[in-house]
Amino acid sequence: MIERHKTKAVRVGGVVVGGEAPIVVQSMTNTDTADVQATVKQTIELAQAGSELVRITVNTIEAAEAVPKIRDALDRQNCAVPLVGDFHFNGHKLLSSVPACAMALEKYRINPGNVGKAGSADSPFAAMIDIACRYDKAVRIGVNWGSMDQALVQQMMDQNAKLPEPLSSDRLIQEILVVSAIDNAKRAEALGLSAERIVLSCKMSGVQDLIGVYRLLARRCDYALHLGLTEAGMGSKGIVASTAALAVLLQEGIGDTIRISLTPEPGGARTKEVVVAQEILQSMGLRAFTPMVIACPGCGRTSSDYFQQLAQDIQRYLHDQMPSWRDQYPGVEEMNVAVMGCVVNGPGESKHANIGISLPGTGEQPVAPVYVDGERVVTLKGETIATEFQQIVDDYVKRHYAA
Repeated sequence: MIERHKTKAVRVGGVVVGGEAPIVVQSMTNTDTADVQATVKQTIELAQAGSELVRITVNTIEAAEAVPKIRDALDRQNCAVPLVGDFHFNGHKLLSSVPACAMALEKYRINPGNVGKAGSADSPFAAMIDIACRYDKAVRIGVNWGSMDQALVQQMMDQNAKLPEPLSSDRLIQEILVVSAIDNAKRAEALGLSAERIVLSCKMSGVQDLIGVYRLLARRCDYALHLGLTEAGMGSKGIVASTAALAVLLQEGIGDTIRISLTPEPGGARTKEVVVAQEILQSMGLRAFTPMVIACPGCGRTSSDYFQQLAQDIQRYLHDQMPSWRDQYPGVEEMNVAVMGCVVNGPGESKHANIGISLPGTGEQPVAPVYVDGERVVTLKGETIATEFQQIVDDYVKRHYAA
């Protein structure tokens, strides 16, 4: 059992981030927010995929004016996912000019590196915090190594140069990010924002850098923490880098909400990053989102690709059923299904799963024993193995997880 780093619980609409709440999965749209129809469509897709918070860019007056329309359209389609506004440079002006936008959002993301000087009472930072207090909204103070507060950078570089043993450049950058995040959180509190309305993030694009900076941050504060590589990259590189960094931190109990910032491949689904986030948490035993399919990688004993196709079909079937199963069959997300390719590990893995099938390998008898909760219940053969096995899975779900 992983012991979580103790943080304050932050309410974001109907979702709680931090405290003892489960780690929250979030994502971000890449549509033009001013395009209400496109943004609503993608937000619903992300929410249905499992994104529990959805962040949208608010960078122009047109985008700000579209936000309440997006919220209304989502509500009409029974999509209650909280919206987070992503602000840079001009957020104070947009929130002041469009109060309906300020009210429709449940959280504001502020980057102190580009929102203007935070120290003065009339700064853009102070203006955004004042609006958050007025409408009782949560705030993520998100420091990013690509847009750090240059005055703070210069100050801390000068201080570091005078030390008997100066920090390395990498370690100094981490220190600057942590100081910026915590100092700005304290400023927000001094301006009237409760610590229970603050989430912090210190995003970097290197795996070891991210691990280092969050270890520092967790040691020095108890604010809720948002995890994610700032630019994870495309395809397998982005997935591997995000998993490598976040798995270490999550194993150490650090992190209350995560986002996997994958660059979509041309024509690729934005929802991929949600699935990856869920799979990281589920693989680590931190949360369960959908039944897991256990399948062997194949070898010289499995010259047929039948088991690969069946595993793929079953996984797709389980994923497609989850939107309706989630409410009808509570607990089904913890089910394990094994689809194995030969007699070596097939029966053993099948017995350990809720439901398992051991397909025949090269030269084996052309039959497929099926195990349910460790017991062999039937042996399938012929051309209808896939259809019959899917029906066994469906019957098991209805029998064991009915509310």
